[in-house]
Amino acid sequence: MTESTNSTTSTGEDRLSVATQRQLMWWRFKKHKIAVISLWVVIIFYIVVLGAEFLSTSDPTKGRSARAVVPPQPIFTFDHGAFRLHVCGIKGERDSYTLQKTYKTDCTQKIDLTFFAHGFAYKLFGLFPTDRHFLGVAEGQGVTAEESIFLLGTDEQGRDLFSRILHGSRTSLTIGLIGVAMSLTLGITLGGISGFFGGYIDNVIQRTIEIIRSIPTIPLWMGLAAALPPSWSIIQIYFAITVIISLFAWTDLARVVRGRFLAMREEDFVTAALVAGAKWQDIIFRHMVPSFYSHLIASATLAIPFMILSETALSFLGLGLRPPAISWGVLLQAAQNVQAIALTPWLMLPAVPVIIIILALNFMGDGLRDAADPYSAVESG
Repeated sequence: MTESTNSTTSTGEDRLSVATQRQLMWWRFKKHKIAVISLWVVIIFYIVVLGAEFLSTSDPTKGRSARAVVPPQPIFTFDHGAFRLHVCGIKGERDSYTLQKTYKTDCTQKIDLTFFAHGFAYKLFGLFPTDRHFLGVAEGQGVTAEESIFLLGTDEQGRDLFSRILHGSRTSLTIGLIGVAMSLTLGITLGGISGFFGGYIDNVIQRTIEIIRSIPTIPLWMGLAAALPPSWSIIQIYFAITVIISLFAWTDLARVVRGRFLAMREEDFVTAALVAGAKWQDIIFRHMVPSFYSHLIASATLAIPFMILSETALSFLGLGLRPPAISWGVLLQAAQNVQAIALTPWLMLPAVPVIIIILALNFMGDGLRDAADPYSAVESG
């Protein structure tokens, strides 16, 4: 029994001794169950980003005034004990007292649903023309998905909220990735130069960081957003908002990188590289940065939620993306007043994916941060 235990321990130690840093990080990350679950949640969200058109039931830009502010519609799977995927029809009525249009479920009219149904035309992944959708109306019923399927209800213009949330995820989540890539580039480059060279260059970069951090972000965003020409296209505004957010997200990382470089620039491997005649760019990006890339991964993961929330907040306040652009912040503009929330509470549903992805990214970032130093607590086995 003792020999077996010793053999297992020895095998585990041998496994750790030959493992790479990436393997050690992955083994430790897998022990963080919530982080692993969050990783899968994030993967699912980005799969939705890639296949938003395929998963949508309706064209997110197409509205029908006759179907404005329809409440969420349930899907039924059985009819009189037999499997039948369907929804009930929606009947609109005008309240004679309040003159408010209300909708009632009319289950005398059943609309059959099917998978991989025909619908509005689009290009899958932006490349392949098709009109197939994951869920849609079965053929031969005389109605379209825009007229009959409202899984999460419709907005004031009769546009399907479910499809708009799916398309909004593409804008909000890609802004996070692009913004983090830009802030990482600025933070690593300027922080590395500041810590590696020191002296006058260090003073200039650090004073610049202090000035940027002292500026109130909301008023500055308001001014910069107001400065954007109204004639700009959606894509131009999209990239402008990304750049604006990134310009204020790199300062924390730059200070962390500077501190690491101040400690490492006296190390033997840096001195050896200098003596060998290596260029400063090679020393920074090939020798110094890889020594703490795990910390950079964790920082990037924790920075993405900030980017998403910033875009959502700016668009919600009308300072970011504007209709006809579709993002979670733009969708939440419809729920800016108490009356809208009281009469059409489902217009708040775009806040749900925001909360889920922010929590998932934060939990995943915590797991990566714990795994960033795998030698501290990796157990064998």
